[in-house]
Amino acid sequence: MASYFLNLKTFGRSNGSSAPGAAAYRAGERIRDERTGRTYDHTERQDVLHKEILVPSEFEGHDLSWAKDRANLWNAAEAAESRSNARVAREYLVALPVELDMEGRVGLARSFAQELADRYRFAVDVAVHAPRDFPGSDPRNFHAHLLATTREVGRNGLEAKTRVELNDSSRRALGLGPSVEELLHVRERWAAVTNEALREAKIEARIDHRTLRAQGIDREPRMWIPKVAYEVERRGFYSPVAERVRADYQAREEARLERGRQPEADRAASGPPAGEPTVPPPTLADMQRQARENWLRVRKELAEVRPEKASSQSRDDDLSR
Repeated sequence: MASYFLNLKTFGRSNGSSAPGAAAYRAGERIRDERTGRTYDHTERQDVLHKEILVPSEFEGHDLSWAKDRANLWNAAEAAESRSNARVAREYLVALPVELDMEGRVGLARSFAQELADRYRFAVDVAVHAPRDFPGSDPRNFHAHLLATTREVGRNGLEAKTRVELNDSSRRALGLGPSVEELLHVRERWAAVTNEALREAKIEARIDHRTLRAQGIDREPRMWIPKVAYEVERRGFYSPVAERVRADYQAREEARLERGRQPEADRAASGPPAGEPTVPPPTLADMQRQARENWLRVRKELAEVRPEKASSQSRDDDLSR
């Protein structure tokens, strides 16, 4: 059945990311990064089902050929930044319902990407991928990468940073709410747009962006193993990170079942379940910091297991399950 998945990722100079490199990988093309001189060649990919670049609807009828050229767009994104820690791209990775046909999945990805482009006035490079063909992969894993510029699009080039890139103090000065509200809005809209596409296709399945607890569902979320740890195991190596994820998941599931066996009066007297947050929800900055810490930890693990790969970052950012 259809499941909800939306993941936000950023690409920046501080972690050695390349916007042309990210675009080449997702589109299955060969692109040269003019800033570094490095060429990224992914023309061997066979799983790219659809790719196109969308710009804000306000430019309909205007010549924005400079932005529709993939190599030109992403080299422009690199050239627009001067800081050593600049953010050069932002990606929204979404799972596409297996219930939809090819046309429906592409239409859904395009519709959501256009909505993002209109809201933030950036360019969105859309790449729809088929499930990867290797042992252990999920044949239902149709997904789309929506790679967006961090600057607004103009008729002749990239302009100011989009509002989603502004820090909270800058947003307050403009009368905007905290940046985490942008993530919450996008998460909600993905569910709404997807459900509309399912409804139009006369498919009963629906997705929900809310937590299981908010939906009144008493079960653990699906276990997720970080991409690098998953790849380590797929290659036949032992991954302590993956084992820790499984152990933590099992412990949470056993605790949930134990709570279910307690009388309701006892559960009320014992207070909230162990581990339930007692502080306000984390901000977007907190979530990004935690994600980076997790990424550094699993990358270190991969380097220890396969030293010859330590100097290169895994470029396969597709959904692993």
